[in-house]
Amino acid sequence: MLFRILRGPLVYAAAAAALLTAADAWAFDESKYPDLKGQWDRTTQPRWADAKSAPLTPEYRAIFEANLKDQAAGGQGTDPTFTCIAPGMPRVMNMYAPFEIVVTPRTTHMLMDHIHDSRRIFTDGRDWPKEMQPSFNGYSIGQWIDEDGDGRFDVLVAETRGLRGPRSYDSTGLPLHADNETVIKERIFVDKADKNILYDEITVEDHALTRPWTVVKKYVRRPNKQPVWQEAVCAENNPHIVIADEPYMLSADGLLMPAKKDQAPPDLKYFTQSRK
Repeated sequence: MLFRILRGPLVYAAAAAALLTAADAWAFDESKYPDLKGQWDRTTQPRWADAKSAPLTPEYRAIFEANLKDQAAGGQGTDPTFTCIAPGMPRVMNMYAPFEIVVTPRTTHMLMDHIHDSRRIFTDGRDWPKEMQPSFNGYSIGQWIDEDGDGRFDVLVAETRGLRGPRSYDSTGLPLHADNETVIKERIFVDKADKNILYDEITVEDHALTRPWTVVKKYVRRPNKQPVWQEAVCAENNPHIVIADEPYMLSADGLLMPAKKDQAPPDLKYFTQSRK
């Protein structure tokens, strides 16, 4: 009998929660948002790492130049992703694989099947949490706005904080500051003349920069193309190996080989050495 007495309020609570969820769904007027359905692909992107345009501090320009020399010698420089570390923000918005945008009443999702590149932008009016667990993509809060006053949302503005490293802007190794206090602001919007073109205006505030730096990324949608979502597991068949902070390679026959000219082999003191 006690079970029946307790079960009643629980059932009512569950029913109330279900009604609230349904109310949220009914309140979501999809027609007020831009049509972002389908598969989006990047176009030829402006380079983050244009050494002339990147407003790096002298300290971080020196780091960048040293990184370029190391890459020219066969190393990886300051690009951490060769070991399958997630690229993080803002690099993930280079969108090196097709992606999908899903708009819900409280969150806008950007989904990409590559490493850990999907994003979640909260649009439910929340404030920044007092404590954030740092992550490569960071914590993003946004708001849909009606810029032209026609009663429909046309721009998603977002800000991202709570980032962790190491991160670089792209494969050139253009570095962000080691303190990971980066703040990224975005304006994401569809081209007014062509609904199959999407822009992301990205402004980075970072202590490796002398001023905020803005780059606009462009993406295209092919409405008549059947979406194909291919799985991409970076660790699968990855030939890169790091030993004592030095990059090495696996050869086609599975043997360790140098990545740079005249590179010394790793210390093998924990292996039994053959005697001649």
